[in-house]
Amino acid sequence: MMKKLTILILAMATILSTNTMAQSEFSSNQIGVGVVVKDIDSSLFFYLNVIGMRKVGEFDVDSAFAKTSGLSNGVPFHVDVLKLVDAPDANQWKLMSFGKDAAHPMPTYIQDDNGMQYVTIMVNSLEPFLKRIERHKIKLLGDTPIPLGENHFVLIQDPDGNIIELIGPLK
Repeated sequence: MMKKLTILILAMATILSTNTMAQSEFSSNQIGVGVVVKDIDSSLFFYLNVIGMRKVGEFDVDSAFAKTSGLSNGVPFHVDVLKLVDAPDANQWKLMSFGKDAAHPMPTYIQDDNGMQYVTIMVNSLEPFLKRIERHKIKLLGDTPIPLGENHFVLIQDPDGNIIELIGPLK
């Protein structure tokens, strides 16, 4: 019995040690996403008034840093920082614009292009989102909302065609 208990304790310690090692490579559990948009005003309107994000900051990247860092070939830019909630541990959604059309066609479905095609936002209730979507005349994609067990799934696109899936109960 004591031998089995010792083996169990060693196995649990190994599992906990492995999990801690995997997580220790990151200094934060957040991901900040930078999104280049065609029209900053329409994108800010969409994310603030339809999705309900909060603007929590902004910053400028000057020409020298843009070039040295490899972010651009020396083109300076402005970044508006949004979050779902204004909390230190919330992910950042960073919008910037260079005032030009995308080099690829606007997607209709996720298979239309490579790269990030959609983001998922889990919500407490879809009701306020559906009201804002209707008020701002945003087209629902597919036959959404679609039931997913206790939740429902809603699919929309931002002004640049980025697909946003909202998942939560209807009420």
